[in-house]
Amino acid sequence: MLETLRRIVQDVSAAPDLPSALAITVNRIRDTMHVAACTVYLADEDNREYVLMATAGLNPQAAGRVRLNRQQGLIGLVAERREPLNLEDASRHPRFHSVQDVGEEAYHAFLGVPLIQYRRVLGVLTVQHTATRQFQPAEVDFLVTIAAQLASILNHAILSGATQELLNPLATGTRALQGIAGAPGVAMGIVTIPHLLAELDDVPDRPATDPTAEESVFRAAIATVDAELHRACERLSPLLPPTEQALFTVYRMILGSDSLIGDTLASIRAGRWAPAAWRDAVLARVRLLERAEDPYLSTRAEDIRDLGRRVLHHLRADPSRQTEPAAERCVLVAEEMSVAHLAAVPPERLAGLVCLRGSALSHVAILARAIGIPAVMGLGDRPIGRYEGCAIIVDGYQGRIYIEPDPAVREEYRQLIAAEAELSVELNALRDQPAVTRDGHPLSLYAKAGLLTDIATVRDSGAEGIGLYRTEFAFMVRESFPSEDEQYQIYRQMLVALAPRPVVMRTLDIGGDKALPYFSIEEKNPFLGWRGMRFTLDHPEIFLTQLRAMLRANAGPNNLRILFPMITTVEEVEEALRLLEQAHRELREDGWPATRPPIGVMIEVPSAAWQTAQLARKVDFLSVGTNDLTQYLLAVDRDNAHVAGLYDNLHPAMLKTIAHIVEEGHRADRLVNLCGEMAADPGAAVLLLGMGADSLSASTVSLPRVKWAIRSFTRAETRELARHALQLDTVRQVRRLLDDALRRAGLGEIVHEIH
Repeated sequence: MLETLRRIVQDVSAAPDLPSALAITVNRIRDTMHVAACTVYLADEDNREYVLMATAGLNPQAAGRVRLNRQQGLIGLVAERREPLNLEDASRHPRFHSVQDVGEEAYHAFLGVPLIQYRRVLGVLTVQHTATRQFQPAEVDFLVTIAAQLASILNHAILSGATQELLNPLATGTRALQGIAGAPGVAMGIVTIPHLLAELDDVPDRPATDPTAEESVFRAAIATVDAELHRACERLSPLLPPTEQALFTVYRMILGSDSLIGDTLASIRAGRWAPAAWRDAVLARVRLLERAEDPYLSTRAEDIRDLGRRVLHHLRADPSRQTEPAAERCVLVAEEMSVAHLAAVPPERLAGLVCLRGSALSHVAILARAIGIPAVMGLGDRPIGRYEGCAIIVDGYQGRIYIEPDPAVREEYRQLIAAEAELSVELNALRDQPAVTRDGHPLSLYAKAGLLTDIATVRDSGAEGIGLYRTEFAFMVRESFPSEDEQYQIYRQMLVALAPRPVVMRTLDIGGDKALPYFSIEEKNPFLGWRGMRFTLDHPEIFLTQLRAMLRANAGPNNLRILFPMITTVEEVEEALRLLEQAHRELREDGWPATRPPIGVMIEVPSAAWQTAQLARKVDFLSVGTNDLTQYLLAVDRDNAHVAGLYDNLHPAMLKTIAHIVEEGHRADRLVNLCGEMAADPGAAVLLLGMGADSLSASTVSLPRVKWAIRSFTRAETRELARHALQLDTVRQVRRLLDDALRRAGLGEIVHEIH
């Protein structure tokens, strides 16, 4: 049964489109289970109905025409109960609903299984038989397993808009691809893939500008791979038995196949570029072998695919294939993104980011917010290479993208972009105004930074300084650990440029989703592993080098504040302070003028939150990292799209924890700063002010909106808002409270942006 299941899933996954996948599903299930009929109903969310979309055994003309409301019949019951329904005679059940023209009058036995993905019912899969009997437990298990696989495939189809096209074929307009809102804003541009991988499924369709040249490049790639195989065979022949040596001969025979080469050349001569022509020829043979009943033949499919990759690699390596300069409005699209990808595109050309993986709190999403470009995350597995060069709209508010949008959609977003630009001009007028409430209570607003190029942006933003300088960026864009002098130069420029405004420098914070290209950390649970202070305390030579560079750079400007990240115990703070004192002593012994700057700790984990009083007695100030604190408090991996919906820094437990930190910090006479995405949310910023926060650190892009919100309330209003919020039970209630408060204050435009 497992082998049968594997083959069905393979065939369905290889189907060219959703109708074909559904047809394969119902036919294969009917034949495997020896039943009279198998049927798939899909959920039409727009009309709140279940639509018969594919059947083997019922009237095929009913597909697409039979629609049942959500409370109707056994289909509705299966969806309501979200569990299998196994009946020996369906017609005797009180919820049985007879549908005309379907042709199920002779059927009695009924088994229905819901198609569920991420708690959402996507449809119902049923089998029926003429006999009056219940299906056996093994049959139920088989159908439940198939349903789980089918639900995953359907979820991808929903994201791509394919199911909507099936359910409502007369509907027109551009379909949105739904992901997760990563960074706010809207952008229109051209899809650019940072570096196209040599994967057949990712090859984009393009016309051949010169078919003769394409043919020459293709023949050269084939000859190169053939020569590689020949050399490999000669090199390894003394080490391999004859049967294994023969495989090289087989590979070369496949590579030189007249039909494989002929199909590719025919496609090139018809006007397609070589990579796409080769892709289709190879994948056609891969799918044919994968469907073979003979296990030996089915395993040869991967051999064909591997040969396909080898040739594709050489096609891509051809000088004529080198990546063109980024488009004027470039939208980077990739499975995963790194700082290096962003750095490869001139800032003035980078319009937006799209990542197939990750969530709103992925490192790249945070970077996007920091530099003020929209981002959409968590789109799921897609052949992204085929989007290269396409027009795209990125809606970072709604978490959607539109590929090759129609004129109506383009015009709608042009108007939205214009409205955003107009609002930004108005907010820029607040740049030099203080962040004070209507009754004169100040709240210090600081910027976040990570690169020297941020200096001008910070100075122009109206920020009172830098509340979080991420020193790890200077480590991440290099090929080795920077020396003390190299770090000194970087820190010195930042401190001098911002003096006398304070600059809070966080010591090296790597691990989790922040990796160094030259120092790999492989862990099963990286966010619970070797990161932040855990890493630097285990490597005092790296930590001392950084501390010495910071203290040296501070001589003169004297505006440095040092922040220790990822603190979980009092002992860690004591050890870090001991090393700081050692670095300070060494510098003075070497004749460097160095003074001890104010020291703070980041409260990012529950253990630190509930030892705030003890930590506050060891340092000079506290900084709450709301991103990680939310992640650890709610036990939600912020990079996992499967649970992204559970992550919310307005969770009542999070609010109570922050209130405790602020109270304990003030009791110890320590200032408490709030940083992270929570501080960049205007509604949350007003709430944090009411809870007693002394300052906020946010991206320069977010500061104008946060300042606008702060200046729209009195201190008493923010305190009352905080008091009310701390009594609520759910995130939804808290968000509704803040949204209503923003609207009453005349900030409805911000509420629209948030949602």
